[in-house]
Amino acid sequence: MIACFVTGTDTGIGKTLSSCALLHALAQHHRRVVGMKPVASGAEADGHSGWANEDSLALRAASTLAVPPQLDNPVLLPDPVSPHIAAARAGVTVQLQPIVQAYQQLAAQADAVVVEGAGGWLVPLSPSLRIADLAVALQLPVVLVVGLKLGCINHALLSADAIRASGLTLAGWVANRVDPAMREQEANLAYLQAHLGAPLLADIPWQPQPDARSVAVQLPKEWQCKR
Repeated sequence: MIACFVTGTDTGIGKTLSSCALLHALAQHHRRVVGMKPVASGAEADGHSGWANEDSLALRAASTLAVPPQLDNPVLLPDPVSPHIAAARAGVTVQLQPIVQAYQQLAAQADAVVVEGAGGWLVPLSPSLRIADLAVALQLPVVLVVGLKLGCINHALLSADAIRASGLTLAGWVANRVDPAMREQEANLAYLQAHLGAPLLADIPWQPQPDARSVAVQLPKEWQCKR
C-alpha cells in the first residue's frame, strides 16, 4: 500500500490541487486510490442534507474509492479558521487516536492513500497538538507543496528541516506557481531543486482555473509499483 502526507509552506498555496494531482497520477498505477482530509475547517452544505468541506469534496472527486465521510474526513469543523480555533468554537478536542484509526481503515481498503494536512507543518490542531504530530502518528512520507512567491525559499527550507527533525522522510515536493507576477521564478525554483534534498514531483503553472488532471506528476518509482 502506497501512502503519503501532503503539507505546505503556507495556507492557500495549493495543497488540495497537489493532492488531487497525486491521486490522479496514482490512479494510473493503482485501482483503489483515496484521499483523506483528517481535519478540515470550514463546512458548507453538501447538497444531500449534510455538510462537507470544499477540500474534502475535491479529494473525493479525485479518488477512485468511495468511503464514508467519517473515514476520509473524521474531523469537520464549521468555521473556516485555524483548526485549533475552529475546534474550540465548536467545543471539540482534536485527538490523534480516532484519526489514526480512520486512516488505518482507509489503508486496509486502498492501494494508495493521499492524506492532506491543514495549513503548514506547525499549524495547531489543539493547544497541545500540531499537524506535525498527526503526520508523525501516521508515520507517512511527506510531500511538501511550495507556493512560488516572495519568501518561498525561506519557508520551504524551514519546512523541510522541520519535517526531517520530526523523523519523517521528505519524499518529494511540488512547486506551485501561485504568483504569476513573481520575479525570478526559475532562479528560485533552481535554488530549491539544489537545496531541498528531495525530488521535484510536479511544477504546476499558474492557472486561473486550477485543474488537477492537467498537472504532470512524476511519481517516485516505488509509488508506481502495483502492490
